[in-house]
Amino acid sequence: QLQLVESGGGLVQPGGSLRLSCVASGFTLDYYAIGWFRQAPGKEREGVSCISSADGSTYYADSVKGRFTISRANAKNTVTLQMNSLKPEDTAVYYCVVSYGLGSPGSFFPDEYDYWGQGTQVTVSS
Repeated sequence: QLQLVESGGGLVQPGGSLRLSCVASGFTLDYYAIGWFRQAPGKEREGVSCISSADGSTYYADSVKGRFTISRANAKNTVTLQMNSLKPEDTAVYYCVVSYGLGSPGSFFPDEYDYWGQGTQVTVSS
């Protein structure tokens, strides 16, 4: 059974860091675009970052550029999101996502992602 399991969420003070991990089971990540979305209460899902399967190119939402870093470890079937300089507006449930093929590189259209994890809560608050 295909499954994505996120971990690493929690409560952190503004300016702090968290590292989210996503482990895939039932399939290998090597040939898929993978990324992270988030959804805050009362708001729509927002693409945060994704990484290409073809050449490893990375893409980020403007709101997280320079603060978040996505990476993949194909041998471990894992993708991580290093989040630094966290802000209260980063508070959301974060979802790991996988796509067989995006309409365009770095696309953040939710419908283009085929598998979603169950999500992990990130809360940035003092």
